[in-house]
Amino acid sequence: MNALEKFYDDTEQANVRYVGFASSDLRYDLAIVYSSMFFGKPLVVCLQTGKAALLDSLDIEDLELLKQTFRTDTLQQASELSEFFKDVIPAVHLTTQYE
Repeated sequence: MNALEKFYDDTEQANVRYVGFASSDLRYDLAIVYSSMFFGKPLVVCLQTGKAALLDSLDIEDLELLKQTFRTDTLQQASELSEFFKDVIPAVHLTTQYE
């Protein structure tokens, strides 16, 4: 067996927010993990489907991305999700993380 090449192995105390809400058509149960890893992008996990994504303020404007990631049926549903994320996803200021 080949040896694995480790890229990173960090531990941190992360802030996790659990949110359940309903839009006009769908119910969402999300875990939002705020971390300093991954350029500060929060990890958003759908607790119903297990789908997860690292999202920043630009990603939440991409309705096709949200539709695909969170398996919404319509762009209107993705738009409602985007509106929610605007209140909980911080603006990310990119800095060099990997050298």
